[in-house]
Amino acid sequence: MIRTMIVDDDALVRLGLTDLLDSDDGIEVVAQAADGLQAIEAAQATRVDVALVDVRMPRMDGITATGRLRTLPHPPKVITLTTFDLDEYVYNALAAGADGFLLKDTDPAEILRAVHLVAAGSAMLHPAAARRLIDRYHHAGQPQTVAARARLEQLTPRERQVLTLLARGDTNADIASHLSMRESTVKAHVSRILTALEVTNRVQAALHARDAGLT
Repeated sequence: MIRTMIVDDDALVRLGLTDLLDSDDGIEVVAQAADGLQAIEAAQATRVDVALVDVRMPRMDGITATGRLRTLPHPPKVITLTTFDLDEYVYNALAAGADGFLLKDTDPAEILRAVHLVAAGSAMLHPAAARRLIDRYHHAGQPQTVAARARLEQLTPRERQVLTLLARGDTNADIASHLSMRESTVKAHVSRILTALEVTNRVQAALHARDAGLT
């Protein structure tokens, strides 16, 4: 059972997401919060596997909350939810450690799929919106491009192949099929990639790949 928390200042959104998540036999909503401060308190009081966090909220926004949640002793995975697909705050949330990025008008089935994927250690980004967002805030020649390319030098050619597929949103199973390797081998490569790039999740690794011009 995936234990989830919904963080949004709109009560109707929380209600709708609760109804949606509760419709899945493998997901349980164990907490709700109207802002980032409440989210941190709830995550400290009960174990949460995946938190769905709005970006714009009073008192503490979703970006700050994501960073704080990821520093807890038992940090939940975070899926950022937003109405805006070209909002710089969404990129900041991903950089803070979010494992996914979805628009609030995403198909309900995709939201459920995202919770399962993120809970299993994968990432889930709204493809078109994420692509436009990253393209807008990452351009070749910026300082982060040089740093990202330097870190990529630590990767083997095979790890670069895995990172390229990871950056386009492929799951471990997809990568294993595409490169004709075992899924356990893919997991080992991903773990090595995260260490080499000094990041904590697949989303941040994908951002490094885009920074370095790998995708």
